[in-house]
Amino acid sequence: MSGNSTEQKILKGNDPVRLNLTTALVQVLVWPFVYINLFMYFTYRKKPALQAEPRYVLFAQTLLADSALFIMTDFVVITIHVHLLLPLPFCIPVVVSSQALALVSPTLITAMCLERYVAICFPLRHVDVFTPTRTVFMSVAVWFLSYLRPFLDLCILFTTMPKGYMNRLNFCYYEILLVARWHMVMRGNLSVLNYLVLLSILFFCYVAIIRVARRASGADRQAASKGQRTLLLHLLQLFMCTLEVFCPYIESQVFLIDIDLFIVVRYFNFLAFTILSRAITPLIYGVRDEKFHAAMKEFMLQKRSKVHFGH
Repeated sequence: MSGNSTEQKILKGNDPVRLNLTTALVQVLVWPFVYINLFMYFTYRKKPALQAEPRYVLFAQTLLADSALFIMTDFVVITIHVHLLLPLPFCIPVVVSSQALALVSPTLITAMCLERYVAICFPLRHVDVFTPTRTVFMSVAVWFLSYLRPFLDLCILFTTMPKGYMNRLNFCYYEILLVARWHMVMRGNLSVLNYLVLLSILFFCYVAIIRVARRASGADRQAASKGQRTLLLHLLQLFMCTLEVFCPYIESQVFLIDIDLFIVVRYFNFLAFTILSRAITPLIYGVRDEKFHAAMKEFMLQKRSKVHFGH
């Protein structure tokens, strides 16, 4: 199936009423989360005490990555809403960056869980293992590796694309990089393998913390139990991210059956697995984490006092 025929089918299948409703729903969900994420990020930037702790350094990176991902994917939704086909040289940087941003958050979440594992299971070694320099290096490594995978897909595209391919107009979705069938299968298998590895690491940390919680007493037991609940939420979040990996397989099969159903399924997958799965992180650190929650309240009061003083 050619790229142009795919775009034509999607355009014909876009019922105006459904498209308006789904686009409005995306706006209602995306922008509040962008605001919350950025508010939490600026709270982090204003508090040196938060910047000194490794888990908050990693958490701040997830806030930036998720906010950028929300904005870029919302841009793609709007272009589909207005039936705007864009040149491939413009779309390719958009989809490469979006894919990299989608990989950053799950990997950083795994790093945050490892940090909690070391803090609870090996508290005396935590300061030596997660130094500020090592934490920054870990963040840089995660961003680099996240961009490496779509960059390799881009290199494969340049070696497999037919003549004149870059002159086409398309919607900006990642499949434009996957010209060869074997390339699409390879990407899918690598994505599944990647998330299974991350889930295995989280499961290992969770089991280890459960064992510590059972042996501990007093304050240590309370800290271990809290870490256990935090990791359980992270497991749920990463599990939803893992389900997102299977979405392209489902969408490709639905596309062959019914284009209208395909559009509904794609929007549902975007809302459920791209947006809502990443909404769990602000819940964990904005509501459940007492230290960060207190910093947010203080930052909010400072902003309110400045506004009243200005008036």
